[in-house]
Amino acid sequence: MGESVRTLPYGSWPSPIDAALAAEHDGRPEDVGFVGDEVWWTAPRPTEGGRRTLLRRRPDGTEEPVLPAPWNVRSRVIEYGGRPWTALMTGTGPLLVFVNFADQRLYAHEPGGGEPRPLTPVSPVGGGLRWAEPHLRPERGEVWCVLEEFTGDGPGDVRRVPAAVPLDGSAAGDRDAVRELTGDRHRFVTGPRVSPDGRRAAWLAWDHPRMPWDGTELIVAEIGPEGTFRDARTVAGGPEESVAQVDWAPDGALLYSSDRTGWWNLYRDGQPLCAREEEFGGPLWKLGRRWFAPLDSGLIAVVHGRGATALGILDPESGEVVDAAGPWTEFAATLAAHGERVVAVGASPRTSHEVVELDARTGRARVIGAPHDDAVDPAYYPEPRIRTFTGPAGRDIHAHLYPPHHPGCAAPDGELPPYVIWAHGGPTTRSPLVLDLEIAYFTSRGIGVAEVNYGGSTGHGREYRNRLREQWGVVDVEDCAAVALALADEGTADRERLAVRGGSAGGWTAAASLATTDVYACGTVSYPILDLTGWGTGETHDFESRYLESLVGPYAEVPARYAERSPAEHADRVTAPFLLLQGLDDVICPPVQCERFLARMAGRGVPHAYLTFEGEGHGFRRAETMVRALEAELSLYSQVFGLDSRGIPALELTR
Repeated sequence: MGESVRTLPYGSWPSPIDAALAAEHDGRPEDVGFVGDEVWWTAPRPTEGGRRTLLRRRPDGTEEPVLPAPWNVRSRVIEYGGRPWTALMTGTGPLLVFVNFADQRLYAHEPGGGEPRPLTPVSPVGGGLRWAEPHLRPERGEVWCVLEEFTGDGPGDVRRVPAAVPLDGSAAGDRDAVRELTGDRHRFVTGPRVSPDGRRAAWLAWDHPRMPWDGTELIVAEIGPEGTFRDARTVAGGPEESVAQVDWAPDGALLYSSDRTGWWNLYRDGQPLCAREEEFGGPLWKLGRRWFAPLDSGLIAVVHGRGATALGILDPESGEVVDAAGPWTEFAATLAAHGERVVAVGASPRTSHEVVELDARTGRARVIGAPHDDAVDPAYYPEPRIRTFTGPAGRDIHAHLYPPHHPGCAAPDGELPPYVIWAHGGPTTRSPLVLDLEIAYFTSRGIGVAEVNYGGSTGHGREYRNRLREQWGVVDVEDCAAVALALADEGTADRERLAVRGGSAGGWTAAASLATTDVYACGTVSYPILDLTGWGTGETHDFESRYLESLVGPYAEVPARYAERSPAEHADRVTAPFLLLQGLDDVICPPVQCERFLARMAGRGVPHAYLTFEGEGHGFRRAETMVRALEAELSLYSQVFGLDSRGIPALELTR
């Protein structure tokens, strides 16, 4: 850069990556799809109240929003949501059906043809009526989707069924005009996929206490002349077999992704297409996730990999996969196909998530939407390393290491950097190796980050995933600590300046780490689970209300375990300073969990701060929230580690 390198202590390097820049670039495109020859997708808008907008790319390459603010295209089904839109091209233009976040109603809209009109009613009962995974059935004048209907005020007073909503608006004020396609014999269902001949439907279902990555059933039914499902039968899946996605090949064969071998692989009418020890599926945290998409030619577009994901084309005849060439090293679970065109969302350690189109005939891939734009000189981006550490009993622990990095700064000889151990949420998910300006915010200042894909994470097969069964608060804590201590032992990190941070399930791991180890000098805990007994007995939403039976054990059998592992029960063991961040509208990890924990911390003299945010739910979406949270976190580390972070508002720590 033509400048001499300055010698400054770790944590005090001046960085052009401020919290506002990191917040502005938070989130990624999702829910890609074709509408005629156009590509549409949803995109985050942190500076517009955290809404998600819907964008369209016309055939001439121009990109424009489909809906103005404040329309927010996002579903709350199972609270984590599901695919919130569908559209098709008519003789007069596109017909769009979408879920609006504010009231959770389905709306129909013809861009350029006036305001969206509601298709579904508002229910005053509990969480109301919610919808996800809409599929237009114009020949019937309907849209088929998942209906989530609350029957009372409790989080568990809810039922879910595949349903048909009339497109003429007759159900906008009349719940009885919504036609249910099956009975509600399963607690959870995905949206029905209709066979090419229109005679069969396939969907996934599961019941408490299973989570969808534990076991699901693949159900196929005949579609009667009146448009209801009959003779439903289970054709794959079970209590210990997770089917993650189902679809139909153009010739009517049933395609699905199952982990019956210990890895999510693809099957066609029950026969394996590409038996590999890698994943062609993943955890169904949102309805409508797609890891494969059949093409008209019979080929199948796939998102697959082990620990990371590539976009490829699978030939079902040979079982061969040819991956798309390009800079992307990670693809999200959103895919769509039209003819021989495939659209996906890809990223890399040097690029944020982009909308990518692949030509299945030529193998050429190009960015067509949300193109990465270097907001700062890429010289300030971290240079990550993929590492495998050894944990207790010699087990492997997968992690991504982001050492401090600044093109114009170096630390004094002999100084070791502070490191923050990041525990991902879920816990059944993983941290992808992609450019994240929130990580760069720290590394460019001289603070290292290590993302730990602890036992229980996805991407490494069912056996690795099952390490967390009844071991939550043990294996995750041990694996994070093992990585932290290994970094210190090898001279990569300063043993006295280690921190832990996480949100949601990662917030649990961070808090449990502070309560049960002496590894960390401080921690940042966001929208966490802190009290297993409360969370497992009515303080969360229906989807995860029985999750602890696999993560901890059945409460009726091991109630003492719930208390023993809960940080809220052992506030006396927490001696390190901490920052607690919480959205006040969070129904997944409600504020009462933090309040109970803080009440037990009172008077103990441990420095801490508790920041709450109105209008924020589970995970922060508004730019101003993310800025406040990120600056508060840096201030915590600066105070505890003795760093110089001028220009950052000081976080007031109370005792």
